Amino acid sequence: MVASKIDNILLPKITKLKDSRPSDIESNKNLEQGVKFQDELKNLLKEKIGEVKENHGINLSIHAAKRMHERNIDMDSGEYLKLKNAITKLKEKGGQESLVITDKGAYIVDVGGSKIITAIDKNDMCENVFTKIDSTLII
Repeated sequence: MVASKIDNILLPKITKLKDSRPSDIESNKNLEQGVKFQDELKNLLKEKIGEVKENHGINLSIHAAKRMHERNIDMDSGEYLKLKNAITKLKEKGGQESLVITDKGAYIVDVGGSKIITAIDKNDMCENVFTKIDSTLII
């Protein structure tokens, strides 16, 4: 579904850019136009990828996925929404590397990247030391 949305948005623009791209890039003028085409395409892709990330939630690092599996932390829709809302609040407050504590566990989150870096289950939270964080949100 996301890929088809991107295709619908990008393909017409890419086609338009491609049609305007010169066929003879030997001259400096034509070479400049080729570079402009590449730059515009890169900017367009970055913009669309950013929109997809923003609209579709949070990422999970491989390390976090492994920890969640090992520690039997279930990521149900309720937990997902708690984390997504937490990331939104932390972004508003300027958080960067944050600790989010829920009733199921604790998560270290890269706020800017909307990414869960690691996860600790509820039973193991008390004995852990959390380092390199700049903020904490308890839900």
